[in-house]
Amino acid sequence: MEVLYIIVFALLGMAVGSFLNVCSDRLPRGESIVKPPSHCDVCHRRLAVKDLIPVFSYLMLKGCCRYCGAPVPRRSLWVELSTGILFAFLYWWCVVLNGEQLGDVAFGIMAFYACLFTIVFVVDLEHKLIPNKVVYTGMVVALLFALFLPQPWLTQWPFQGIANFAIGGAVGFVAFFLLAIISRGGMGWGDVKLAGLIGLAVGFPLVFVALFIAAIMGGVAALILLIVKKKGRKEAIPFGTFLSIATMITLLWGSNIVGWYVGLM
Repeated sequence: MEVLYIIVFALLGMAVGSFLNVCSDRLPRGESIVKPPSHCDVCHRRLAVKDLIPVFSYLMLKGCCRYCGAPVPRRSLWVELSTGILFAFLYWWCVVLNGEQLGDVAFGIMAFYACLFTIVFVVDLEHKLIPNKVVYTGMVVALLFALFLPQPWLTQWPFQGIANFAIGGAVGFVAFFLLAIISRGGMGWGDVKLAGLIGLAVGFPLVFVALFIAAIMGGVAALILLIVKKKGRKEAIPFGTFLSIATMITLLWGSNIVGWYVGLM
């Protein structure tokens, strides 16, 4: 039965991934994610149900529009696949493996954040942009989670409930606000707001874990760019992509990382 549920959530995740692709395409253009219905961006033909089956339609049509043959970005396939894998993994992690400590509520919270940060990851990677609509929506939902839902991975910390997440949000926002001022444009204001959202999502002190992991990944990426690019050439790093990955890592293993670090001290 558990395997069946994992498969169901994998399929659900792929379907959700299809919607995340719509959000990732339309939000940077300032378009509605509801209207018009899904269509080909080249021939503008409305897509039929058979064209919208997650993953399978892409594979059957070999990554092209059924009607005009225009190529469909490979990102569409990878987002659907990765969201399906994420949903299946999160269900296994929260319900099957850690059901006594986490359970269905934790799965729902983490699945929401997986969707939100997938959009941030894709849009920032492709457009060097973090949509305000995504960040502000995430902040509101994070506050509602803090007010009304238990988040058991934070029970060991001294601050509980809304205080924990408010402190986390303040720490994330202030830390990146200062970085944005000091760097004089090296850190975008979208990253500042996103750091505040991350603090609201993971709470205090796990916000430090998320920001530290993101800084390490961003530093490695910057080093690689320095090596492979021409000397003296500068290229902006989409830091929101690293913040998104770091947040999901922190939600899953942040408390263990802090416990390990404290043990070393």
